[in-house]
Amino acid sequence: MNIEFVPDRTLYPFKSRWFDSSAGRMHYIDEGSGTPILFCHGNPTWSFLYRDIVARLADRFRCIAVDYLGFGLSERPERYDYTIEEHARTTGELVDYLGLDGLMVMGQDWGGPVSTAVATQRADRVSGVILGNTWFWPPSLPFRWFSRLMGTGLMQRKIIDDNFFVERIMPISSAKKLSELEKEHYRGAQPSPAARCGVAVMPRQIVDATPLLERLSHDVPDKLGSKPALIVWGMKDIGFRPAMITRMRAAFSDARVLKLPNAKHYIQEDAPAAIAEAIAERFG
Repeated sequence: MNIEFVPDRTLYPFKSRWFDSSAGRMHYIDEGSGTPILFCHGNPTWSFLYRDIVARLADRFRCIAVDYLGFGLSERPERYDYTIEEHARTTGELVDYLGLDGLMVMGQDWGGPVSTAVATQRADRVSGVILGNTWFWPPSLPFRWFSRLMGTGLMQRKIIDDNFFVERIMPISSAKKLSELEKEHYRGAQPSPAARCGVAVMPRQIVDATPLLERLSHDVPDKLGSKPALIVWGMKDIGFRPAMITRMRAAFSDARVLKLPNAKHYIQEDAPAAIAEAIAERFG
């Protein structure tokens, strides 16, 4: 299944690019020049989430933002399970296809496990790590509860039929009130129940991806712990609470923390200028 949505160029003024991964056709943007940064999104978002950060950094960095299969403008393949392992594999294929060296990775929400899975497998090519409101270890009890709840038949129907994550979760998880045009860009990338298969799988992956998260809990400090790191955190996120910063920071020997006092979960919407400035200061 292909997505026909065309982004508004005033909001998303980037050239769409395409990569034929081993599992399906992936959409991404590749803007600017310099040290490459791979931006990895979470649920139910896509590369549109990073638009304001990319716009602010493309004069100093090469900014690559990907849409996983099942998200954004990427294909919805029939023979694909939409697991985090698969997203990491196909995103890693894109990194290899582009020949990225000296790579920095940024991940938020599920973008944390995806980006760190990509990076730990290519640690010799990674120059820095940026993480915000995310994790890379097995889920705590509240996260497991959330995963089980979202995996029930009732909630799966709400996610698929009613676009629950876009219509309900995003508004209460962003401090910024999205404009109608911005909302249409998240809706347009999930235009029908058939297009929301990836969004429905991700909450279940909080539990089902435990083997991957177990592996990352060791591999991130072992393989990436010596890399310079930047941790940016929305302090009003009711799910990814500020207490998680301590464990995140402990994985890196050289980590700086930027606390975003008014931001909630979707920090790229709530504080793009502060995040871009921190990246430029840390890695520029």
